[in-house]
Amino acid sequence: MTTFSATRVDEIADGIHRIHTSVPIEGMPDGFSFNQYLIAGDEPLLFHTGPRSLFPAVRDALSRVIPPASLRYVSFSHWEQDECGSLNAFLAIAPRAVPLCSGVNAMINGDGMDRAPRTARDGEVLSIGKHRVRWIDTPHLPHGWESGLLFEETTRTLLCGDLFTQPGAGDEPLVESDILAPSEAMRAGLDYYSHGPDSIRKIEVLAACEPRVLACMHGHAWTGDGSALLRGLGRALA
Repeated sequence: MTTFSATRVDEIADGIHRIHTSVPIEGMPDGFSFNQYLIAGDEPLLFHTGPRSLFPAVRDALSRVIPPASLRYVSFSHWEQDECGSLNAFLAIAPRAVPLCSGVNAMINGDGMDRAPRTARDGEVLSIGKHRVRWIDTPHLPHGWESGLLFEETTRTLLCGDLFTQPGAGDEPLVESDILAPSEAMRAGLDYYSHGPDSIRKIEVLAACEPRVLACMHGHAWTGDGSALLRGLGRALA
């Protein structure tokens, strides 16, 4: 049975909270981490849920910021356990919540969702109170043809999923130090990118958003010149 560390919550941008849990992983002496991101406000949005085994910890952490029942959207980049393993558990406790995902995701995985999803078109902007989130389709970036990411326009925060996945406990909520090198070192040992023909163009679409915060699903969140870091990733992939 997996042993989780204490789950912590930190605000990394105005109204955007990182929910963080580190876990021991065999073969990774410094462990690994899972992050979910809550955009609080009139219509709260949770991006990624964590795996099912993490649901009680994430739910309890979420309750430090908002009543979990008040969730309006549960969004995720692609169909994988750490992205949406607890999706239906959150839908069960949040009667107004609906999944928010790409059209492809809804088409191929909608039957696995206990509530009909709200599909998002590429480039569509959704107002959820004082925050505005823009859906960006990212097929095969880094993997999954149904993949997409969210950019929060008011804080310029890119919820970047598996991009810049870093090993280790990732306990610092927000760093300015390099995260490309450790993420590339991890990819060198286990290349989880699909290297689709459109990946570099999609990275440029993300870079054009000029994010100031990169909300990574594994490891530290990062602040700085997000466009430059994304283009650095593009060069590494090319």
